[in-house]
Amino acid sequence: MNINRLKEIREDRDINQQEIAELLNTTQQQYSKYELGVQLIPIDRLNMLADFYNTSIDYLIGRTDERRPYKKSIMNKK
Repeated sequence: MNINRLKEIREDRDINQQEIAELLNTTQQQYSKYELGVQLIPIDRLNMLADFYNTSIDYLIGRTDERRPYKKSIMNKK
């Protein structure tokens, strides 16, 4: 996983780790482990980050360089 991308996208928006940790309902220490690559990010938290940053999980984990999010699936519409 491209851990640098998590830090990069967060810093591009002038957000600190504590603010993102609160969004994810976790601690700053736990979020720091995600950014450092010490611990994997659960999929539900990756979804939250992708929605927050208006991008795709693939972008967050380095599978693509395309920042735009994918169209939402009709299965996800409620």
